[in-house]
This record gives sequence, C-alpha cells and structure tokens, in this order.
Amino acid sequence: MMQVYDFVEGSTPLLVSVPHDGRALAPGMKERMTTVGLALPDTDWHVQRLYQFAPSLGANVISANYSRYVVDLNRPSTDEELYKGQLFTRLCPTRTFGGDDIYLEGKEVSQSEKQERVEQYWQPYHDKISIELAQIKDKFGFALLWDAHSIPSRVPSLFSGILTIFNIGTVDGTSCDHRLTEAVHEIANESEYSVVVDGRFKGGYITRAHGNPAENIHALQLEKAQRAYMHEATLFYDETAAEQFVQCLVTMLSSYVRTAQTLY
Repeated sequence: MMQVYDFVEGSTPLLVSVPHDGRALAPGMKERMTTVGLALPDTDWHVQRLYQFAPSLGANVISANYSRYVVDLNRPSTDEELYKGQLFTRLCPTRTFGGDDIYLEGKEVSQSEKQERVEQYWQPYHDKISIELAQIKDKFGFALLWDAHSIPSRVPSLFSGILTIFNIGTVDGTSCDHRLTEAVHEIANESEYSVVVDGRFKGGYITRAHGNPAENIHALQLEKAQRAYMHEATLFYDETAAEQFVQCLVTMLSSYVRTAQTLY
C-alpha cells in the first residue's frame, strides 16, 4: 500500500498540511466508482505544487497521498456536520460537490468499510499532525499549523457567486491568535488578490481539532480560489499566474512565522 502521507521535516515552528491534493484510491475502490467519481473533481488541484517552496522556508510539510474520496481528512471521524445549514459533505463522500454520484448504484461505502478507512488513512494523518505540533512546541515554546486548500471559484452547492481568492479560516478567532491572523490578512489585503477572514470557509476539522491558542498552538486554514493559479476548466497549471501567486503565499507564511516569533 502506498504511504498514507509524505512528510518533510523542517527547522521552524511551522507545519504546513495539504490534505486534499492526494489522488490515490483505496484497493478495490476504482471498480466501484462512476466515471465522474474517477475524475476526482473535488481534488485541491496543484496545492502540493504551489507549496513546493515551503521546505525552503524551513517549514515542516505533511501532504496526503490518498484522495478525499477515500476519506476526508478535514472532517471529523464521527462524520458529524461541520457547517450547520450548509451542504453536508461526508467523511467518506458519496456525491461530488456538483451533486453527481461517486459510486455505482449499490456499491457505496459500508459502515464497516468507513471505519477501516478511518483507521488506515484518517487516523495516521491526524496522529502525525499531533505528534509534530507537540514536538515543535517542545522545541520552540509554540507551534503553527497552516492548513492548505483550494477549490473552484464557483461551487453553487457550497456558496453563491464567485469565491474570494484568499479565504482565511480561524474558526471565528478560536484556533489562532488574532495578531497572527491580522498579520497574514494584512499581507493578503495589500496584494492584488481579494481576501476575507472567517467567511464561508472558517476552517474545517484539522483547524478546529489542532488549533489551541491557550496552549500556544495556532492553526489557520487558507482556502484559495483556483482561478488565481490555474485554468479551472482544463485543470491546467498556469506557470506565470502561479509564480506571482506563490510570491504572495511566501510572504504570508513568512509573516505568520515572524509575527509569532515576536510573541514568544
């Protein structure tokens, strides 16, 4: 079996998490999926590529190798609802964001299979995050988590209109010290890209579960509209647009770390 995640050890208090750019499927899963499901349309396309710079900043990086259709690492293992009153995207999704079936009729995920996926794919990822954040805190006195995501600019089932480019999520200020959030927001706000804090995307399970400012562990989710660095219709990675976009990401992450260092 392929490794559940790849990990690059860094030298700073920052851990970057990329949970939704994996493409691998669980054994026996491919044969049960629809054509639409096999295209993995809800992948956070090219996010690992965007953050290739992170190790050069000294960041620790964990990136999932399996698709969110195997199990969604940014949902609770209990499969409870995160965003009340909005589309309920499941721990083991059965429909795409566009409403299409992921599995052929009668081939959906059973309860026992769901539990196996939690044990084999979900738990190891979260265990690694917990271990790394604890070790970082022991070394530096604090730890920073940056959960990296992307999504198409238009997803009617999730939000109306066209999505803001940068969507910073801190669970309404509970997962990250406001001074760190403000530092990241300031960089984004001074760029050519639109930005919002705790809008539609307030932070999923990773941010909520691992962020604990009272214990000097801060977590921030950054959801990015894919039009900023790729052609959404073709999934083509736009090198020119991405290069400029990455420069802004570098500055945002650097400010996140630098501001934290002034607080501790």
